[in-house]
Amino acid sequence: MLIVDIETCIGCKICEKVCPFGAIVVGPETKKAEVLDNCTLCGTCVNACPVDALSIERKAISEDEIALFKNVFIWGEWERKGEAIEIKNVALELLGKGKELANKLRESLAVILLGKDVKHLIPILFQHGADKVYLCEHELLEDYSTDGYTNVISSVIAAEKPSIVLYGATPNGRDLAPRIAARLALGLTADCTGLDINRSRQLVQTRPAFGGNIMASILSPYTRPQMSTVRPGVFSKPKPDATKTGIIEDVDVILEKISIRTKIIEEIISQDEGLDIEEANILVSAGRGIGSKENLQIIQEMAEVIDGTVSGSRALIDLGWLPHPQQVGQSGKTVSPTLYFALGISGAIQHLVGMTSADTVIAINKDPEAVIFDVADFGIVGDMLEIIPEFIKIVREEKEKSQSV
Repeated sequence: MLIVDIETCIGCKICEKVCPFGAIVVGPETKKAEVLDNCTLCGTCVNACPVDALSIERKAISEDEIALFKNVFIWGEWERKGEAIEIKNVALELLGKGKELANKLRESLAVILLGKDVKHLIPILFQHGADKVYLCEHELLEDYSTDGYTNVISSVIAAEKPSIVLYGATPNGRDLAPRIAARLALGLTADCTGLDINRSRQLVQTRPAFGGNIMASILSPYTRPQMSTVRPGVFSKPKPDATKTGIIEDVDVILEKISIRTKIIEEIISQDEGLDIEEANILVSAGRGIGSKENLQIIQEMAEVIDGTVSGSRALIDLGWLPHPQQVGQSGKTVSPTLYFALGISGAIQHLVGMTSADTVIAINKDPEAVIFDVADFGIVGDMLEIIPEFIKIVREEKEKSQSV
């Protein structure tokens, strides 16, 4: 329940202004906040109160209350590419897995889509499996902000009561999901690599633990919704169905500037902005076995000749030979290219977590006992500094032949 500390309340009406449901008012006589019956405990007012006069008392919900929570929700994260706004791949990947979970529960799949002028993204969400889209448009949602997005999504969750909510483990997703979990006093499992439904209709959330040495299966039996973040590239995107449509629900967003404590002053584009190994179709990944930083030149040459992108293991990033955005692994990025070259990579579990979704893995390593060979589709035992130049030569010759035909 929402508790008002009458002694502390100063009657400023901020809580009344920010409540998405008009569920709290300041009495004209008492000059104190009063909670109405339609309060959903979304926590927006608690966060906005300048004197901490509001608090929420929560307890584990009963089995009967748990049964009231239904359907799988996805946060429909988007990104700007130049002047265009496009849905992020991880949101489409989650729609594929979310549909699978919803089918097992015999429930529906919905997307919470926030932003300004983002309605054009709805068809692609339907085409990739969404049954319903909650469209939350407001000028204060034009750019991502922790406070703004938390307030709106928390209110939708509190009102609609989904059983599962999934977020991409992107920089914004990793910021947003914990804040919502704290706001609504929910559990959250981060960086999941597997999701399933058990016989008790609970979400089984699998993620690496203890430095990636074991895979832990985590349940949230006492709170709803169950929430997880999932790394990009872990699940495959479903094939789009151009004929599929769904239900659009326009959410009446109540959001005030006073609720958002940050604003964007300046946007600086990183030099690595155009390099996204999560989107690459071919990755040429190097490990400590390349010997020296100078040998990265031949790795780059190989990537260029096959239209690939360079990436690396944590060892190279720690040495400063490659920037962090190019790291594959548990503490880097999860990738799912069509073709993955593992060059001089031993195959530590932390690295394997990030690349085992690749369609085809080709490994080159001097050590015949290297673990990477256990997951590789093709393996070559030998010195890559001798093998790669020959490979580059062959590819160039084949390209010249095809061009001369």
